[in-house]
Amino acid sequence: MPNYRFQVKAQDGKIQSGTIAADSATAAAAILRNQGVHVLAVDQDKGKVQGGGLADAFASINSKKPTQKQVLDFTTQLSVMIRAGINLRAALDGIADQTEHRQFKKVINELKADVESGKQFSEALQRHPKLFGPLYINMVRASEMSGSFSEMLDRIAGYIGQQIETRKMVVGASIYPAIIGLMAVTVTVFLLTFVLPKFYTIFEGKEDVLPWATNFLMMLSQTLMKQWPFLLGGLAVSGGAFFAFAKTDVGAFWIDKMKLSIPVLSAMFRSLYITRSLQTMGQLINAGVPMLDTLTITGEISGNKLFEGMWRKVHGSVKQGRKVAEPLQGSGILPKAVVQMIAAGEESGKLGEVLDEISVFYAKQLKDHIKAVTGMIEPIMIIIMGSVVGFIAMAIILPIFKMSQIVS
Repeated sequence: MPNYRFQVKAQDGKIQSGTIAADSATAAAAILRNQGVHVLAVDQDKGKVQGGGLADAFASINSKKPTQKQVLDFTTQLSVMIRAGINLRAALDGIADQTEHRQFKKVINELKADVESGKQFSEALQRHPKLFGPLYINMVRASEMSGSFSEMLDRIAGYIGQQIETRKMVVGASIYPAIIGLMAVTVTVFLLTFVLPKFYTIFEGKEDVLPWATNFLMMLSQTLMKQWPFLLGGLAVSGGAFFAFAKTDVGAFWIDKMKLSIPVLSAMFRSLYITRSLQTMGQLINAGVPMLDTLTITGEISGNKLFEGMWRKVHGSVKQGRKVAEPLQGSGILPKAVVQMIAAGEESGKLGEVLDEISVFYAKQLKDHIKAVTGMIEPIMIIIMGSVVGFIAMAIILPIFKMSQIVS
């Protein structure tokens, strides 16, 4: 029977934690409720890893940077505990006690120490900007002023969950084509460096009568086999130079512009950036964050230099007293229908709700675009792979077939 770690709020208001044996997490929670306590969390106790190698490996993984999934779990659990009437310091203490990730436990303990010293929770979060981004911090700050802390944490958790789901979809859509492309390159290199050289003795001295394709492949094969260190070095240098260029402002702008220009992929990327921008903006406006701060954060989170520049222009325009929709009309980045809905939202005073609805629509469009792109790229990659392999095979087989006819 597995053991489960639990955290409960006793009738006297104190937080208690420990382990309990049960058939499942549901059964463990039921046992605890029968004892008259309020269940805050129940997780399976996986125990400590024994053995030097495995323990070292676990410690290495445990020391890595916390993930957004862990931030999501932290936010959700904190919301539940605050709603249950537990004060922030005790809630952080309880979550830290249950957190196994060493680095994240340290962060939570630092948050608790800052809160105990009299700092606002948003101030404590500012010490960890890479883990809790500007949206998280500003929404928490807004909730501290409005008094809707647990509700705001729920909204933040929902936002983080949607961002994680979107990232999974995009990454998942790119994995299969990448695998097919890698297989095509691997098979091509194998044929050129291991299969074709076995026919050199047959083709040697007959270059004048061989098809151009066979001569070309023989030359390519010999180049790969003799110059492979230089070719690998050239690829490594080119790849390093490209990544270095991509990290510059000019390179990042050029790459982001290409993403919105490639015929097959542009619709998918545009839906992604519109969803991310408007979802962020809607969440911040509904949370009561000032418009100028909202626009700054939206630009930072958009994920595309063109969108970031657009929101920067909107920020400057709003700072001068103009409405959000005015500079968007001439940007050419957002569809006209989106700009019109934003203008209508401003006029009605329901901009946050309108932005939420638009982001939901484009999130659905993003899923459809990902399915369409995946469905299109898969057969294209297979056709390309088959064509390359077929070209090499025919360049080898046809000369042999012609020679056999001449001999016979």
